[in-house]
Amino acid sequence: MLKFSTRSQYGLRAMAYLALNPKQPISLKEIAEAEQLSPDYLEKIFIRLKKAKLVSAEKGIKGGYSLALPAKKIKLSQIINALEGEVVLVKCLNQRKKCVCPQLNNCLTRGLWLEIQKNLIAYLEKLTLYDLIKKKI
Repeated sequence: MLKFSTRSQYGLRAMAYLALNPKQPISLKEIAEAEQLSPDYLEKIFIRLKKAKLVSAEKGIKGGYSLALPAKKIKLSQIINALEGEVVLVKCLNQRKKCVCPQLNNCLTRGLWLEIQKNLIAYLEKLTLYDLIKKKI
């Protein structure tokens, strides 16, 4: 079963929340309450999003998180990659690790997985956070 982790599911929801509320920085507590997520888990997600320069943080009483770029400039692929790493459907398509499958050169299904992976990546590259919040998906 192809499955994105809760990290990506929650991260997309949190990023959509920020995009829908762009006026001022928003605390993790507010996002967690609004989206019914664990604040501790959300904090770990935002560490990755900040490292990827998708969100910015402001300290202080009125501090919190906001999008580092306009929603139209943030691709869903950037969010997924920040939270999951490289999207790889099957081990033999992972370009960072050498495949040790004895059927690599004779595999009848590898082309199918490669095509599905390319289409998934292209779809995530095409869509922006703006598309998500405006329900253009």
